[in-house]
Amino acid sequence: MRCSREYRQPCKSLGDEEYVSFAFNLQLFAEGEKTEEPTAKKRADARKKGQVGRSQELNTGFVLLIAFFVIKMLWEHIYAEIYMFTTYTYSHLMLNLDTESLLQLFISIVILLVKTVFPVMFSVLLIGLAINFFQVGLNLNTEAIGLKLDKLNPINGFGRIFSKRSLVELVKSLFKILIIGFFLFRCLKDEIPFMPYFIYYDLATSLEEVSKILFTMAFQVIAVILVLAVIDYAYQKWQTTQDLKMTKQEVKDEMKQSEGDPQIKGKIRQKQRQMAMSRMMQEVPKADVIVTNPTHFAVALSYEQGMKAPLVVAKGADLVAQKIKRIAKENRVPIVENKPLARALYSTVEIGDAVPENLYQAVAEVLAYVYRLKKKTAPNARAA
Repeated sequence: MRCSREYRQPCKSLGDEEYVSFAFNLQLFAEGEKTEEPTAKKRADARKKGQVGRSQELNTGFVLLIAFFVIKMLWEHIYAEIYMFTTYTYSHLMLNLDTESLLQLFISIVILLVKTVFPVMFSVLLIGLAINFFQVGLNLNTEAIGLKLDKLNPINGFGRIFSKRSLVELVKSLFKILIIGFFLFRCLKDEIPFMPYFIYYDLATSLEEVSKILFTMAFQVIAVILVLAVIDYAYQKWQTTQDLKMTKQEVKDEMKQSEGDPQIKGKIRQKQRQMAMSRMMQEVPKADVIVTNPTHFAVALSYEQGMKAPLVVAKGADLVAQKIKRIAKENRVPIVENKPLARALYSTVEIGDAVPENLYQAVAEVLAYVYRLKKKTAPNARAA
């Protein structure tokens, strides 16, 4: 037996070389691959669980930037407050360490912290909240911080430690250390030879020179951190999207859950059409006349005294038209053949709507003919 040529492997059977064919259905592999972009519902569910694309590096960079910026702006004020506190403490309070002096020292320390540290802390708090809001918006949930027993499982812990994400984070940290170290070295290599001469300056001059070096070094490092943070933020967004990707089957299942099973919806629509058809056929015996094509279309008209215009109570084409005519014959409803009128009524008037003005004349002639016919048949019926 010689098999197909899709994929052949020679084999020995009864001394003859034959071929065994292995046919692979690649669609089976694609079904399990997460190739579809996450839906809005999947993103919303992940957001409720705290799984959003955010970069801690971005928070760190802006917090450091604002902190050092505020310190630089308030440097003279901070230096003056610390200088006055130190001078007053060692010249007055430290001479007599009694209960009153210790209480006054504690109060002075609190006041000093409020004047120097509070503006920096308040600025850092505001920028931290602003950056978090920029990254994830208003997302308050307790599920992310809830106790999960699987996190205490050492096997799962080792899996997270040696996972792909952990490896990426390790590479990022090493790269960040190398980059920041390079810029620190670049900033300090020209200043280190002059630092021993600071011992010959007075305290104010030494602090001024050191502060210049520190602020220059800090802002250069912060600039590097911010560049890395923007790259990390883009990566975290991309990685979150990759983690949330779905298989084709998951997309189908979600659509079934949100919109309902298409087969069930189809059956419901079919049932609705059947019920509507049944109601329509129930109106045919009550009609005054059936206008036909004669074979393709049938439209049932009804008119009662006081109506502005006759109503279309039923209509249909082909098989439905044949059924309407059959019911009409069974119930002795007059059938009038008028091809243009039947076609116009079928295409322009919906069931339950009145006949439009442009068809008044044609419909009136048909109804007049039907009423005359009924008057002629009525005496014959009485005589019989």
